Formats: sequence, C-alpha cells, structure tokens
Amino acid sequence: MTAPTIILVVEDEPLVSMALVDDLEATGFVVLEAANAAAAVKLLESRNDIRLIITDVDMPGSMDGLMLAAAVADRWPPIRIIVVSGHRDVEISDIPTGSAFYSKPYRTAEIIETMNQMLG
Repeated sequence: MTAPTIILVVEDEPLVSMALVDDLEATGFVVLEAANAAAAVKLLESRNDIRLIITDVDMPGSMDGLMLAAAVADRWPPIRIIVVSGHRDVEISDIPTGSAFYSKPYRTAEIIETMNQMLG
C-alpha cells in the first residue's frame, strides 16, 4: 500500500482553507495547515514528508507567499509548489521554475489535476 501524499496548505483565510482542505482530503491527500509563512516554515523544518505546498500570496507576517515559494524552492527543492492569489496577478517569472499559479476563485478540481501532474 502506498503511503498517502502529504500536502501543506498555507492560507490565512479560514473558510478558504477549510474548503480546500476538505476537497483535498476527500481526494485522499493528507493535509497539514499553516495560517502564515512562518508557521509553514516551522512545519517544513520539522517534517521531511511534505511533497507539495499550496500557498496564498497575501498573508500576514514578514513573508508573503511569493517569498515562501522562493524559500521552499531553495531549501526544499523536491517539494512542488502551487501559488494562489485573489488580489494579485502573478507572472510565471515571479514563482519558482516548475511551480503553478491559480487566481482565486479557482476550481479545486483544476488544482488537484495540477497536483497529480506535479507529483507524477
């Protein structure tokens, strides 16, 4: 039996996070949550089984989702990254190579399809 794939959702909006986590868990992923980049980095430092992160761009704290994506790509290169934003247009050049971007509101089915492609 294959171990479940562990995903980290970094989203400061509780209702958005809850909806996404519910959809991902219903698809069979194990989902961890962080409300900001600092909490996400703590989780990433304490675990070695996270395969993919989905991060919002605009979050409270000193690090936004774009900075978090760059830090993850630098420190944990095997982790795949999906960036989402409801407030900013993000260019593909703003995110690490191999990452994906979705504007909110997004269709969770599209994100799950991208996740499956990224995770191979």
